[in-house]
Amino acid sequence: MSAHYHQHYAKYTRVWIPDAQNVWQAAEISRDFNRGESVLHLRLEDGTPVEYPVGPESNPLPFLRNPDILVGENDLTALSYLHEPAVLHNLRVRFLESSHIYTYCGIVLVAINPYEELQIYGEEVINAYSGRNMGDMDPHIFAVAEEAYKQMARDERNQSIIVSGESGAGKTVSAKYAMRFFATVGGSANDTNVEEKVLASSPIMEAIGNAKTTRNDNSSRFGKYIEIGFSRSYHIIGANMRTYLLEKSRVVFQAEEERNYHIFYQLCASASLPELRDLSLTSAEDFLYTSMGENIFIEGVNDADDLDKTRHAFRLLGIKDASQNAIFKVLAGVLHLGNIEIYAERDGESCHVSSDDVHLAHFCRLLCLEAPQMEHWLCHRKLVTATETYVKNMSAKQAANARDALAKHIYARVFDWIVARINVALHTSSKQHSFIGVLDIYGFETFDVNSFEQFCINYANEKLQQQFNSHVFKLEQEEYVKEQIPWTLIDFHDNQPCIDLIEARLGVLDLLDEECKVPKGTDQNWAQKLYKQHASNAHFEKPRMSNSAFIVVHFADKVAYECASFLEKNRDTVYDEQINILKASQLQLVADLFDGDDPAPKSARVNVRAARAAPKPTNRDHRKTVGLQFRSSLHLLMETLNATTPHYVRCIKPNDDKEAFSFDARRAVQQLRACGVLETIRISAAGYPSRWTYGDFFSRYRVLMRKSDVASPDKKSVCRNLLETLIREGDMFQLGKSKIFFRAGQVAYLEKLRADKFRAACVAIQKTVRGWLQRVRYRKIRKAVVLLQRYGRGYLARRYAEYLRLTRAAVACQKNYRMARERRAFLTVRRAAVTIQAFARGMFTRRIYQEFLLHHKALIVQRCVRGWLQRLKFRRMRRAAVVLQCAYRRSRALRRFKALKTETRSAEALKKLNTGMENKIMQLRRKMDNQGEEYREQNEQLLRANTTLGAELSRVQQLLQQADGQRGGDAQLAPLRAELQEQRERLDEARALESQTKDLHRNEKLELTRRVAELEKENALLKSQKEELNQKIKQQSSRATEDVGSALLRAEMDAERRRYQNLLKEYSRLEQRYDNLKEEVSLAKFQPGHRRSPSNQSSLESDSNYTSISTSEAGDADDAVQLVEEMGVAKAAMDIGIFVKLQKRVRELEDERKRLQASVDQMAGEKDCEEEAAAKSLKSAAAAEQEVADLAYNNLKRQELESENRKLKADLNELRRGVGERAADADASRQLRDGYDILMSQLKAASEELDARKEEVVILRTQIVSTAQQHDNKRAQENASADEVDTATLPSDKDQALMVYRRVCQSNKLLERDLETQTRQHGEEVEALRAEVEALKEDVEKKQEALNYATSLSPEALLEYGVQLEITRLTDDNLDQKELVEKLEKNERKLKKQLRIYMKKVQELEVSHSGRVKSDLGRHVTLQRKEKDFEGMLEYDQEDEPLLIETLISDMHPSALSGTVPCLPAYILFMCVRHADYVNDDRKVESLLTATINAIKRVLKRNEDFETTSFWLANTSRLLHCLKQYSGDEAFMVQNTSKQNEHCLKNFDLAEYRSVLSDLSIQIYQQLIRVAEAAIQPMIVSAMLESESIPSLAGVKPAGYRNRSSSVENDGGAASGGYTLRTLIRRLGLFHGVMGDHGLDPEIAGQAVRQLFCCINAVTLNNILLRKDVCSWSTGMQLRYNTSQLEEWLRANQSYQTGAAQSLAPVIQAAQLLQVKKKTAQDADAICSLCTALNSQQIVKILNLYTPLNEFEERVTVAFIRNIQKQLAERNEDAAAAPQLLVDTKQTFPLVFPYAPSSLSLETLHIPASLGLRFLGRV
Repeated sequence: MSAHYHQHYAKYTRVWIPDAQNVWQAAEISRDFNRGESVLHLRLEDGTPVEYPVGPESNPLPFLRNPDILVGENDLTALSYLHEPAVLHNLRVRFLESSHIYTYCGIVLVAINPYEELQIYGEEVINAYSGRNMGDMDPHIFAVAEEAYKQMARDERNQSIIVSGESGAGKTVSAKYAMRFFATVGGSANDTNVEEKVLASSPIMEAIGNAKTTRNDNSSRFGKYIEIGFSRSYHIIGANMRTYLLEKSRVVFQAEEERNYHIFYQLCASASLPELRDLSLTSAEDFLYTSMGENIFIEGVNDADDLDKTRHAFRLLGIKDASQNAIFKVLAGVLHLGNIEIYAERDGESCHVSSDDVHLAHFCRLLCLEAPQMEHWLCHRKLVTATETYVKNMSAKQAANARDALAKHIYARVFDWIVARINVALHTSSKQHSFIGVLDIYGFETFDVNSFEQFCINYANEKLQQQFNSHVFKLEQEEYVKEQIPWTLIDFHDNQPCIDLIEARLGVLDLLDEECKVPKGTDQNWAQKLYKQHASNAHFEKPRMSNSAFIVVHFADKVAYECASFLEKNRDTVYDEQINILKASQLQLVADLFDGDDPAPKSARVNVRAARAAPKPTNRDHRKTVGLQFRSSLHLLMETLNATTPHYVRCIKPNDDKEAFSFDARRAVQQLRACGVLETIRISAAGYPSRWTYGDFFSRYRVLMRKSDVASPDKKSVCRNLLETLIREGDMFQLGKSKIFFRAGQVAYLEKLRADKFRAACVAIQKTVRGWLQRVRYRKIRKAVVLLQRYGRGYLARRYAEYLRLTRAAVACQKNYRMARERRAFLTVRRAAVTIQAFARGMFTRRIYQEFLLHHKALIVQRCVRGWLQRLKFRRMRRAAVVLQCAYRRSRALRRFKALKTETRSAEALKKLNTGMENKIMQLRRKMDNQGEEYREQNEQLLRANTTLGAELSRVQQLLQQADGQRGGDAQLAPLRAELQEQRERLDEARALESQTKDLHRNEKLELTRRVAELEKENALLKSQKEELNQKIKQQSSRATEDVGSALLRAEMDAERRRYQNLLKEYSRLEQRYDNLKEEVSLAKFQPGHRRSPSNQSSLESDSNYTSISTSEAGDADDAVQLVEEMGVAKAAMDIGIFVKLQKRVRELEDERKRLQASVDQMAGEKDCEEEAAAKSLKSAAAAEQEVADLAYNNLKRQELESENRKLKADLNELRRGVGERAADADASRQLRDGYDILMSQLKAASEELDARKEEVVILRTQIVSTAQQHDNKRAQENASADEVDTATLPSDKDQALMVYRRVCQSNKLLERDLETQTRQHGEEVEALRAEVEALKEDVEKKQEALNYATSLSPEALLEYGVQLEITRLTDDNLDQKELVEKLEKNERKLKKQLRIYMKKVQELEVSHSGRVKSDLGRHVTLQRKEKDFEGMLEYDQEDEPLLIETLISDMHPSALSGTVPCLPAYILFMCVRHADYVNDDRKVESLLTATINAIKRVLKRNEDFETTSFWLANTSRLLHCLKQYSGDEAFMVQNTSKQNEHCLKNFDLAEYRSVLSDLSIQIYQQLIRVAEAAIQPMIVSAMLESESIPSLAGVKPAGYRNRSSSVENDGGAASGGYTLRTLIRRLGLFHGVMGDHGLDPEIAGQAVRQLFCCINAVTLNNILLRKDVCSWSTGMQLRYNTSQLEEWLRANQSYQTGAAQSLAPVIQAAQLLQVKKKTAQDADAICSLCTALNSQQIVKILNLYTPLNEFEERVTVAFIRNIQKQLAERNEDAAAAPQLLVDTKQTFPLVFPYAPSSLSLETLHIPASLGLRFLGRV
């Protein structure tokens, strides 16, 4: 033993020593051990000292313990010291303290039976392990299954999972869960549901092959190997099952507390069912074969329910009810066969069965047998010799044995038949590409009495152990070769001699078969042959005290076998006579069972190519014995396993009492030795068990390196130098290509050096910190002493000063007291003298008063009598007059009183706040004057119209008189006179209408005058009341002059009054500005020749090919400019004001251009009409006059526009100079200069647009002038030819007169309409003023209440109330400022958008007009006629529908519409639907919508990418919204504009298609979520848990075999942390951006984000709950940082309110749980209150998984976890459903599609030419 190794045995080193009770016991070295000492001084954990003897060979040094940081590792090979006590301790800690039943040991999964149902096998756990490497997750049977599935797909090699262990260790359950994993992950690709059938075979096999034993309630009494077949796409296509060595003896015998096979008890428990009454079964206690164990029940098991499950599994596998009833009959017959009584005869050599035996009758009835024959052959047998055949009687014992043999044979045949039918159901005709086999076979068994079954079982385990050892050895050597490590042959235990003892020539089985061939062979003879043949074999022993037993030295232990019944069980003898009776059965199943030697059909066999040929069996001419059959099947199994890649699961039974989570160390060690786990450890420990990658080693042990080495880029050389420095012996480590290999114990030595380094650093830090703390404490004490001294001296000084003050006060008190005493005596004397004088003077005065009073009373009596007489007379005279006047005056007075009272109240309310009412009165007067002027203008227009009409009438009369004179007949004049009379009547009607209009205007004027007078009165009253209120306030202020609070109140009231006055002034100024703007609008409206009606206004606006901008936006811009001007923010108002003016000017020029264009069109049209109808000369003359007037007006307007343009340019130049000077200022900021540059570019663009408009005006002016010249020439020609017109032209004059009259009527109607509009506007203004007055009244009342409340408060409360008012006012002001800023920002964005639109419009107009001007220089301009209004519909032919669908859907790529309106295909499709609805074509509507839906489905099925799915989700939902918005339903029309309501569907109700589109939208949304989750799911674990968002925070721990050798060698980044949090956030941002670009509704996008965050939470939390390596403090810190980054992303994308952040609550709480302290009861309370989103199982699981990364962290104690569990049990959790450990990753939130109408006008939609939709026509 090296000196380096002895260094480990120093003081305080912990070791393991043997213990009789616990196998191994922990101890600590109490004194350093030196080489050559014979005693090692130890101290046990309870403090007991122990002297451990040490010898060179007999007593080696005890095993060293691993550091605490390595205790509880997932992989036993990660332990630094690999030996038996370390393995046992690690398993015990994981099992008892952390409740982990699975642990890796290299390539072996060790599974400990918990004897308790655990919630770790759900579908969510399968999903969590699917696709992950074994080393990434905690040990689990699903991890082994996933490894086998992945290697099968990668290596294209068949796999095997070998599950072994003792009875009761959980083999069957482990195999069942492995098959469930394969069924879930590799489900069938079609609808055959093969995976369900594979799982359904489990309850059937458990019913017929499992039984209760003393060690297990559901023990498998047979071995099975299930091959699950997979196709090339690795989906399950079939399966096949092979069974081994069914324990047939259990059918006829069970030990105490054991049961027969479950199926018998299930049938007995369900015997009362109608379909089972024919079986004649009763309780299981009534049958011999089911009552031998004396306990027919299993706690917690319902046999009747289990039978239902078994029958359901039969049906699922295709076994019909008739076949099931036949099986049940045979099984019931077996029970009745066991109850047949066999009676012995007197001679003892014969026996008989009673013919009245009920059970015999039932047996024969159920199996359809001949009862007499069965009765005979149960007691007799047939002997066949070479010469004769004779019948021999059997004794009762022999008959009973024959009966039991028949029962066993029948049951074995039924078992084989059921297995064959299962294989038929699982067989597939498809070609099998590969398979995974699951071997559930018995483990090594040793009992007090071991028989033939135990011998076969242990023989099979010897073969499996040999295969296991060779496989482990091969993997170990392959690892060394891969890393180019020199290695020597590792010696491992080879059990081939023991196998040769059993199966070789003249071995145990060979001698047993030979003895079975002997006619009178016995077990004793066979035992003697064994003793003689194998006495010298090292693996064979003879017991000392027995001649009927033998001992075999197996690899696990020595086992003694009793030879009794070996021959009988090996022969498995059944008499042919009984079999022949069964073959003759009328029950088809029984006949099929015994028809041939092998009941399995050929289709159930699966050929497996073996590595080598199986040995040919001997003794071909004889029936195969059980041993020979078992040996052959075992050879076939081994060949199959050798041809596959094996995976090992070793099940351990922790105790024999079936107690939950109870660990018996002695039983566990015994099984670990038997199952080969310790052999694996020994092979690993013989080489280099600890292996580290260079990167992990560098990260872990860089604290031991020099600073220069840490910075070196060559980590391999740095690691080599460090190891050569720290480990002197070169054989203790080896450097491979990518890993460092260490001998056992070297990692622990490095951990000790690392801990010492940290401990020294901690001491230095503690020393420095403690010194700093002491210095801080000294400074605090010194400062406190100085402070105490200062205060003490101050106190003494103040006390002396107080003494002086008290002395002075005493002197003053004495002086004042003496003065008061003398003054009091003087005042007493003075008061007595004054009192005497007062009484004397009062007496004399009272006497005089009494005399005067008597005289005065007499006078009063006389006066009253005389007055009463006169009043009586007066009343009689007045009563008559008063009675007459009373009623009239009373009613009049009451009416007047009520009117005055109403006026008084309103005046009071107005006066309190409206101090600016005089301004309103002046404004109303000015409005009245303006209306008077408008009225006079209207009267003048009416007079002009009447004058024109009178002239026309006079001219018509003259023409009529001339016609009368020429023709001389009254007959011709009659129609003309009637027409004239009609014209006169119409003229009278027009005059009457004019008079009515005048009256209406006069009444309105009077009403306004009266209203002004009332307002003046109210103003006067308000003034008086204001003076009264001011007087009251002054009085209150004077009474509170000495109060500090009153002064504050007055100041606040004055400030409030000033603010209110400012608000009133501001209101008056805004109202004045409103009136001025309104006057400008009215002036522009009534200018002659420039009016425009609403009808042609819309048509003119629709001429433009660009998107119209509503006047409301311009109004918002004006309001924003006005608000900015009020605030005085010159910078913000500069570019906005200029731009608004330019915008207004551009609109005016555009309107002028359109009007001139319309006039030119009209003139051209009239010119054509005049050329075609030259006879209508008078009409043409009138039109020419009107055109001349229009031309004159156009010239005037043009001059006006040019002057205004020059003025505007001057203003622009002036503003430009001002802005330039300000931008050039030295103190100006860079931001102002940037704004100046932007403003200059905007001004330049606007100027260019004005120049273009000017050029257009010049062109139009030249056209108008040329047209006017042509009209002058025509007019001259017409005047010359007018004299030649004869009397035949008179009817045309009549028509012209009628036309003129109609025009006059139209003008009158227009005037009436304008007057009505003005009247309505006046009424609206009056209503607005009234509303303002009411608002002012309410405000005044509120302020009066506040004033009254303030006057009633105390000074302190008044002060507090004033502060509250001021805070409220400031808050309101702040909110107003924020609203203003937001409005300014909004308007700025709108204006910039408008500017871009106008710039684009100007550029296009310049391009179009430049070519037009060049072509029009030498000729006249040919103007196109105005198009009709676009109604937002698209027309197409029916045959173009496939082309439309192909262009818009099938061939559409989202990138092709990047710069257009979002959801453009949906709008186009809906506009096509609108046209089909407009023309009432139902077939077209149905065809288009159906083709659209089918095309979208095809596109989504063909392209399952996120961009395409998001694009069509947005378009589908938008099409759905359009169908709702324009459906005509009132519920969907609330937010529509009037134009949109006009576009509603007229003829069809598309509610059914809306339902179909809604379902389609839901399907697309689900596909979107599925695609997004598939994209981010591989990133989640790496980004959230593995990548280091905070560098150098995570630690590195020793890794086990599973971390060293991943099954996927080249996964690269995705599997090894290649994804970072930034990658995940970038992908989420990409998804969110794509949804936003496609115009998806924000609510739907928010729900999608919430669903993705739910997936992130579920995957992350599930990995935390299934991975021990991430449950540490550093991971919690990383996770909390990552979740905060996700929350920041949500806030940045306005998605925080969608509920996505709440979805991360469980992960956030899990991160906090990993970070908080976990020691005291207060910590437990904090954890319970903190983790509200985690259930109790999740909290306890995380605490159990918590692992410290270094020695300075402490593990979570078991007591703390128990305390947490106790507190969590008190939570009121849902009792209906137990809390699940893992989160469901497939959980989906309910989808809500909110109705989101579009504000886009369909008539303004622009369709790009690049789409190729030229066949669509705009309607």
